[in-house]
Amino acid sequence: MKTEKIDETRLTPTDEAKINRLLERAFQEDFGGRSYHQQRHNYRLIAREGDIITGHMALCYRSIRMGDALVKIMGLGDVATDPDYQGQGIASALMTEAIAEARASAADFFLLFGVRPIYAGRGFRAAPNAIKHVAMYHAHTDDVRVQDDPYLMVMELKGITWDDTAVVDLLGFSF
Repeated sequence: MKTEKIDETRLTPTDEAKINRLLERAFQEDFGGRSYHQQRHNYRLIAREGDIITGHMALCYRSIRMGDALVKIMGLGDVATDPDYQGQGIASALMTEAIAEARASAADFFLLFGVRPIYAGRGFRAAPNAIKHVAMYHAHTDDVRVQDDPYLMVMELKGITWDDTAVVDLLGFSF
């Protein structure tokens, strides 16, 4: 297995199509030809076996509000492993790279929305915050929502303490 980091602006049409197929297979959902769920990210981490993309994680770097504080985050989204390649350590290898990327960045926190044990086992913890975000469905903007999200998980990166009581304003879409 070979892993790669690809800047979003450097994705080839061939890799875009391969990632789309991977996401559709992994999520059993029509992504409308997109290589992302709702919005493009900053870069992708992929795993290849020969010419086949077997795993994928997308990372976005941006600022959000944690209460009144403006903080920098790395967000993880569009996590997928091809069903034919599950159980081979692909997600684990990509997660190791994703955490290294987050730690090397200027981000204060690494955030994701998920419930898988792989996240808790890597140092993420559930965060009970209410989330303010722009809801999107099928790459169309819906409305701004403030709601509890039981899937928010956070990893502190730079010694700043995460405030579990603050409303978290994603300043845009979820990842």
